[in-house]
Amino acid sequence: MVAEAKRVGPNRYRESYGRYFEDFTVGDIYEHRPGRTISEADNTWFTLLTMNQHPLHFDAEYAGKSEFGKPVVNSCLTLSMVAGMSVSDISQKTIANLGWDKIRLTAPVFNGDTIYAESEVLSKRDSKSRPTQGIVTVKSVGKKADGTIFMTFERTMLIPKRGHAVDDAGHDPLQQVPVGDRHRGADADAPGGLHATDVRADGREDHPEGDHVGAQSVGSFSWHRRLAARCCRSTGLSWLSWLTGSWRGRWP
Repeated sequence: MVAEAKRVGPNRYRESYGRYFEDFTVGDIYEHRPGRTISEADNTWFTLLTMNQHPLHFDAEYAGKSEFGKPVVNSCLTLSMVAGMSVSDISQKTIANLGWDKIRLTAPVFNGDTIYAESEVLSKRDSKSRPTQGIVTVKSVGKKADGTIFMTFERTMLIPKRGHAVDDAGHDPLQQVPVGDRHRGADADAPGGLHATDVRADGREDHPEGDHVGAQSVGSFSWHRRLAARCCRSTGLSWLSWLTGSWRGRWP
């Protein structure tokens, strides 16, 4: 599992999982955690939910007469689990899965088995049509707790480069403008300026520090700011011009 804490405001951070394109190295193997112990309910519910009526997965009497001697876990369930275990590590930032290949089922899995997964990076290359993205192919392996390999498959994904993932957009309101129709004054980055406040197109303000600006509450100050926001938006004035009064004499 790969995670980092992204700053989203003063003394506030948001967890972010997955790898960027730059984080993949061909030949590296990532062990995914946690593992999962598969229960009888998991197997029965998944099988019937997905319209699979093969009794080998949920009829103990039927399965007892098979060569396995007991119910076998649905391979689509173990495939989903192995892929799912890899998501927080290799594909949580993925833009799209491009394909699955060479799925191999090498051993049966039974109710009560505990399984784990790992993935090896087979290849990576820049996208030819998307300069901010790249294509990565990994080989994922499912193992039981005793080391028995029960599944392998390859998966190819479109991965964003650093700074271009969905959750990169506007994650720090103190340093960049959030995505959307927002307006900020020319003095936004000035020391002591209103750099922590974004004015929305409807005249309302967002402030990452909550409902306080400096020592004054927004409740006693908000109507002044709303009026200023509308005037600045309609005239093109900056916040600094409005607050200092330097606009006087330039406008009728």
